[in-house]
Amino acid sequence: MNLRVREATTDDARLIAELTRAAWAGKVSVTSSGHRETAVIVAEHLRDGGGFVLEVDNQAIGSVRWLPLDSEQDVWEVCRMGVLPTHRGTNLSQHLLEAVIHHGLTSGVQEVRLAVRADQPKLIDFYAAYEFELAEELEYSHANPLEPPPLVMRRLLRH
Repeated sequence: MNLRVREATTDDARLIAELTRAAWAGKVSVTSSGHRETAVIVAEHLRDGGGFVLEVDNQAIGSVRWLPLDSEQDVWEVCRMGVLPTHRGTNLSQHLLEAVIHHGLTSGVQEVRLAVRADQPKLIDFYAAYEFELAEELEYSHANPLEPPPLVMRRLLRH
C-alpha cells in the first residue's frame, strides 16, 4: 500500500467536499453541516487555513482541514477530518492528524484544537493518544447550533 499525505490546494476543493460528504455519510448525525459540504466552503477554508488530502495508491481516500481562530491566529481548529468507509479500521486518519500537528509545529502555532461530537465519545481516547487533552472551558467556534455542543480537546505545541 502506497500512502501519501499531501497539502491541499484550491484545485482540491471539489474533491475534498466530495470526500467529506462520503466519509460522513452514515457515520455522523444527519444534522451535521458536513453533509452539505460544498467546494465553495472548502475553498474558503483552504484560503483561510489549510488542509491535507490522504491518498492510498494514488487514490484520494480522506482529508482534513484547519482554520486559525479569528481571535487567536496562532491557534488552529481542526475540522472535517474523515476517511472513506472502505478504508476505515486501519487507523489511516492518524496520518491526517499527524500532518496537521507537524505543520502546526513547523508554522509556529501555539495550539491545535479539535471538537469531539457528543455522539462520538470514543474519539476522546484516540485523540488523547496524540497528546490532546479535554478543555471543557473552551467552545468550538465552528459548532453547529442545531446539535449538542461538542467537547473541545487541545494540544499545546509551544509551552
